[in-house]
Amino acid sequence: MERRTFLHRIGSILAVLGVTEAEWLTLGNRYYQALAQPGSRKLALLIGINQYPQLPALSGCLTDVELQRELLINRFGFQGSDILTLTDEQASREFIEAAFLDHLGKQVKPDDVIVFHFSGYGSRVKLETSPNTMQNALVAANVGLNAQNDKIVNYILEETLLLLLRSLPTDRVTAVLDTSYYAPSPVLGLKIRALEESVAKLAVEELDFLKQLKTQKLSSTPIVLTATSEANQPARERLFSGFSAGLFTYALTQYLWEFTPATTIKVALSYMENSLYKLGSKQQPGNLENLSPKTREALNSPPALQELGAGGLVASSFPDSIIGAEGVVSAIEEDGKTVHLWLAGLPPQVLLYYGVNSRLTLATTEQLVLRSRTGLTAKAQISKIEGANLLKVGQLVQEAVRVLPRNIHLKIALDTGLERIERVDATSAFAGFFHVSTVIAGEKPADYVFAKLQEIPTRYGLFSLSGELIPNTTGEVGEAVKLTVQRLAPKLSTLFAAKLWRLTENQGSSRLPLKATLEIISDISPQVVMQRETIRTFKPETSIKKSLPTAIVPIGSRMQYRVENQSDRSVYLILLGLNNNHTAVGFYSWETPQEANIADTKPLLKQVVIAPGETLTLPQTNSASEWLISGPACFYEQQLIFSTAPFSETLAALSTVKYSPAEQQPIGSLLNPLDVAQALLQDLHNASALKAEMNGTAADSYILDVNNWASLSFTFQVV
Repeated sequence: MERRTFLHRIGSILAVLGVTEAEWLTLGNRYYQALAQPGSRKLALLIGINQYPQLPALSGCLTDVELQRELLINRFGFQGSDILTLTDEQASREFIEAAFLDHLGKQVKPDDVIVFHFSGYGSRVKLETSPNTMQNALVAANVGLNAQNDKIVNYILEETLLLLLRSLPTDRVTAVLDTSYYAPSPVLGLKIRALEESVAKLAVEELDFLKQLKTQKLSSTPIVLTATSEANQPARERLFSGFSAGLFTYALTQYLWEFTPATTIKVALSYMENSLYKLGSKQQPGNLENLSPKTREALNSPPALQELGAGGLVASSFPDSIIGAEGVVSAIEEDGKTVHLWLAGLPPQVLLYYGVNSRLTLATTEQLVLRSRTGLTAKAQISKIEGANLLKVGQLVQEAVRVLPRNIHLKIALDTGLERIERVDATSAFAGFFHVSTVIAGEKPADYVFAKLQEIPTRYGLFSLSGELIPNTTGEVGEAVKLTVQRLAPKLSTLFAAKLWRLTENQGSSRLPLKATLEIISDISPQVVMQRETIRTFKPETSIKKSLPTAIVPIGSRMQYRVENQSDRSVYLILLGLNNNHTAVGFYSWETPQEANIADTKPLLKQVVIAPGETLTLPQTNSASEWLISGPACFYEQQLIFSTAPFSETLAALSTVKYSPAEQQPIGSLLNPLDVAQALLQDLHNASALKAEMNGTAADSYILDVNNWASLSFTFQVV
């Protein structure tokens, strides 16, 4: 397309939106070239805003755009020239709407694939034209919050966006909104993407634009994925190792890297909610069903469960030989042996500790050995040069060997609201624990926050990254910082243990074909709560496609896991968990009186082993080994960990504690969780046949082989 044609076509749009041609052209020649490319079957508009005038800066929105862009190009076959990004000052209200109309609206054809993404602030606004209604809105970069303009704001109403989405002449439209509309005060821990509610006026051009949209033909029913499903939930972003990102965007893109999305939205959101919880946030992502009545009215369609594929993210976009990946070759150095990798497919909690000498496999079977990593990018070399195929940019990589350091710490962020002397005392007190280190909140990644409670007289306590008080971690009124920290010793061991076993998660990369289903036992038939499987070992058509119920379990429910070993080897099983960031639990497989020596007074534990092709219920279905969910209401997080070798050291650690007959429950408290977690990692290390080959690495690292272990994560809410 000639430049003159492009400018003529966009001129009418600019006039409606109140922006001059000169302002538009400041986006640069790169933007023009992206818009002026010939039409494609897959188009995307990605928006991320970190810097807002007169507002606290966000940190992860530009990373969100990069996460989405790399995903769309490398996993879904988008062309880079068909992905338009607007960041920071480029993402004004006028430019966002103009880009939508021209890059998407005027190029899209029936059956084309469209992806729209927004990361930035959201807010609720009460318009003078409708003073009794609060409306959700996206905050553009030229926010316009100042008293001189009679509180005129450059917001894009959620209603406007949804009308734009509906106006596209294709049903394959997916929108991702990593923002929220509720701003709690005060904010502790993770940054939130929401501004306080306000009474304001919209720009006249915006109101006119909305009126114009309401007269258009609405033909599509888009899928809208939102960072939160409840009105009072804030969307959060987190500092990771070398980068910040929105929790929802990171969880979503990581899921789509590793998993073939031949599944319903509800199942996908279940995985993402599980990931968000482990990242320190209880925000629950939403979809079309969870939108506000105003939003649903704009969509003008009944709520319906639709497949991710309906939004254009279809399984057919993937090469047949690849079912999931942990990353992609992003560049190749001149020697042809060293590659740069993008590793956004690794679980976020794992990436932080993904060590040198970890191995990844190309589809051509060559192995790459990790040499260094910074944030989401890494450098790797071919393990064997002779006979290797030519490396290419865009080749997907899958995890083969995970190397984790042994000197991992639990990281506690000291809240900036603490006085300097309080931070000094806290640093000194936490230094007394060999496995704990401290950072200043917001400066480096952390697992939990040590802060003052918002009450008078004040006390100290330990909080999750989303600002929720960890049960039983508060000190006494007037108590010194050091005494409060010393009280935390048992809790810190429990939380550190949970951090360690979370690092084993590899549902996406394990080569052991296993499936586990969490069920509520009933008199008729078991009710499925949640299902997990090691998807890389199954063909796409065998993966979970049905919509599973919400992961909510009533108090008093009788529960069980149904575990299927579809491999040709026996596997051993351990279950570990954490209830409400409070109590560590584990599964105890007690020997029956017939199995145990009657002369022994100490009860014995036995290995849980599942034969090839067999299915096991855990615990066994009988009244003597019943798993009953008791109160109070809380979140349960459990990890089912499998190995091709016995958990000898783990059972030894479990057996060091004395249990009375009353305590011999199938799922009960872990009294020495840190010992058990460290023994677990050692057992998985021992199961790896590569530890001898990597002897130099083994001394200070755990070496885990995807052919010998699997770890499935379950998170559910008890009410």
